[in-house]
Amino acid sequence: MSYLDNILFAILLGIGFGYFYSNVKKIIRNINLGGAIDRKDNAKQRWKNMAMIALGQSKMVKRPVAGSLHIVVYLGFIIINIELLEIIIDGLFGTHRIFAFLGTAYNILIASFEILALLVLVAVFAFWIRRNIIKLKRFSSADLNGSPKKDANYILYFEVVLMTLFLLMNASDLHLQNIPGGFSHFIKAGSFPVSQFIEPLFNGMSNELVMLLSEIFWWLHITGILIFMNYLYFSKHLHIILAFPNTFFANLNPQGQFDNLESVTKEVKMMMDPNADPFAAEPVNESEAPAKFGASDVQDLNWVQLLNAYTCTECGRCTSSCPANITGKKLSPRKIMMDTRDRLEEVGRNIDANKGVFVPDNKSLLNDYITSEELWACTSCNACVEECPVSISPLSIIMDMRRYLVMEQSAAPMPINAMMTNIENNGAPWQYNQQDRLNWKNE
Repeated sequence: MSYLDNILFAILLGIGFGYFYSNVKKIIRNINLGGAIDRKDNAKQRWKNMAMIALGQSKMVKRPVAGSLHIVVYLGFIIINIELLEIIIDGLFGTHRIFAFLGTAYNILIASFEILALLVLVAVFAFWIRRNIIKLKRFSSADLNGSPKKDANYILYFEVVLMTLFLLMNASDLHLQNIPGGFSHFIKAGSFPVSQFIEPLFNGMSNELVMLLSEIFWWLHITGILIFMNYLYFSKHLHIILAFPNTFFANLNPQGQFDNLESVTKEVKMMMDPNADPFAAEPVNESEAPAKFGASDVQDLNWVQLLNAYTCTECGRCTSSCPANITGKKLSPRKIMMDTRDRLEEVGRNIDANKGVFVPDNKSLLNDYITSEELWACTSCNACVEECPVSISPLSIIMDMRRYLVMEQSAAPMPINAMMTNIENNGAPWQYNQQDRLNWKNE
């Protein structure tokens, strides 16, 4: 490569990573719009969860077919992109296979990259068939219509193009390595168990043409990687990066344990204390009381819930296991997460357009994106939380929004309102006078 090529490559690299960095800053800014929550407890267990779930893919294999295919693609993405380091060094300094000095270890690495590339192509083809030919139910739901469905296919096409370019790049390189007496800067390095079968395609071409094709494949491959890296921000595949912090900061409490508002807990304890004099109680500290009970918009959620929204893989495991959805209710936990992310992105664009300040837009997550019908369809069984391969909790968002409906708007369904009225008036969910509650023992 000439110095001009090195300079162009450095510019391309700067643009690619610069745009990626700007998108990362937006994600961090948007996530920090959420409220505070302490997730620093039990660091040992959190590191273990991240290693097992995000890195080890332990929850993916619960569905063996999809899990195995995903692990192949995941390993291919992680390991093959180790090669990216060599590409960057070669591109910046005009070297060729800078790590070739590793000898046998380098041959093993390149061989493993090629085998994984082939396996990724097979897995991607299987995924495409499952989505577009077999049309599995969880990939055919209404909440995936439009851009989410297209996005999933775009990712598959990206993978095919990147893996194909990788193999063509190696095949043309191998062809030039094997020219008797050597050719240009192409040294013998690497082992090519897959691309050796592609290499004959270049027989009969001039060495200069093969070299030109090799450089084209190289440039397209690195450009494709940079484009894919920046497309992640607009794609469900953002979980490739965010799965790690998301599993680390996941809730470690038992799944059936819900959080209570401290201000409400204090009042209930006082009401249940027979020795307490409510008229002698200290005045409520306004700083301890929340500005709003529950959540009606994304800014009312905590930052972990917003991280959850960005991490959603849109795989639909949550929705396919949801008893409400299975029985025909409107609720889809996947849609809850997608709607939260879409609203958060809308809020982010609002802030960008108004020089860092959010200007009320007369819209909210509740009603404009998620309806009360969806929220009240939830049975709070935690099936969605249990199924999620990256430890997302749609239920926590549902419960916070239901809390808002009940405590801010008194908008619970009639049976629930009747129950709460009975508790307030009679001290029990049933419509009996308190003095009659023990009559059953006389029967």
